Amino acid sequence: MIVVSDTSPLCNLALVNHLWLLETLYQTVIIPTLVAEELAAANNPAIPAILQLDWIQTRSSTDATIAHQLQRDRGLDAGEANAIALALELKADDLLIDERLGRREARQLGLSIIGILGILVTAKQRNLIPQVQPLMDALIHQAGFRVSPQLYQRVLNLANES
Repeated sequence: MIVVSDTSPLCNLALVNHLWLLETLYQTVIIPTLVAEELAAANNPAIPAILQLDWIQTRSSTDATIAHQLQRDRGLDAGEANAIALALELKADDLLIDERLGRREARQLGLSIIGILGILVTAKQRNLIPQVQPLMDALIHQAGFRVSPQLYQRVLNLANES
């Protein structure tokens, strides 16, 4: 399975000490060089430490055209644009991305996407975690992750916790 990630899912899971979920679910996660640079530049030491994990692989895209176009024409940030471009190039099974605009563009380009909340629901379904709600709360309070009340409730419903 080929999985490409944007910066935020990695950072947020690291901040709540659940990055291990990605390794358990996917074995290997590929990030574009630009995402690696974003991780390396982070102030919180837990974030650059992600780059030391042997199951995180950094790859460069062979064609920067799509990434530049997504940034210029669609207003995506560089990390999102490069993650989408690499996912397209590698024909990834999943793209880990949370930002609404990036998710919309990735979907329009035919990519299968999953966000951090989808990871939590999948982890619960596979009995990797007992509950989603405490982790959602930790993401909100410790990582500054934003979740609308409607989405919060929808995720609880999907996880059979409502």
